[in-house]
Amino acid sequence: MNWGKKILLVYIVFVAGILFLVYKSSVQNQDLVTPDYYEQELKYQEKIDETERANALSTEIKFKVSDRNIHIDFPEEMKGIPLNAEVLLYCIADKSKDINKRLATEIGIISFDVPAENKGMHELKISWVANGISYYNQQKIFIQ
Repeated sequence: MNWGKKILLVYIVFVAGILFLVYKSSVQNQDLVTPDYYEQELKYQEKIDETERANALSTEIKFKVSDRNIHIDFPEEMKGIPLNAEVLLYCIADKSKDINKRLATEIGIISFDVPAENKGMHELKISWVANGISYYNQQKIFIQ
């Protein structure tokens, strides 16, 4: 084989490789975090304020994952007050495993079940309102 055929072979392999990469990238799933990502980004200052209010509480929210159940314990000053919470269990790897729940409590404790297929790294995002004041907290958790 002479050098001209070798150069042609290198070009053919290069073009085939590029076409393969284009095909693989076109079939890749590209979910955004949320469909209205840009609208939520504009409201991000509200989340910062809510997070600062949550950080100013006497203690942090405590999370416990056990037996396919997530147990959330709010700080002491939230106990005895009606709380309306929205809990998002955001699966970083697969949007179909996300869980969004609206829960209410007066005892400062929330608990909910997680399906067996929801294993791996998740973000637990909690927004709650107590006495007309909104709070926000998020934390990474691992479900086995």
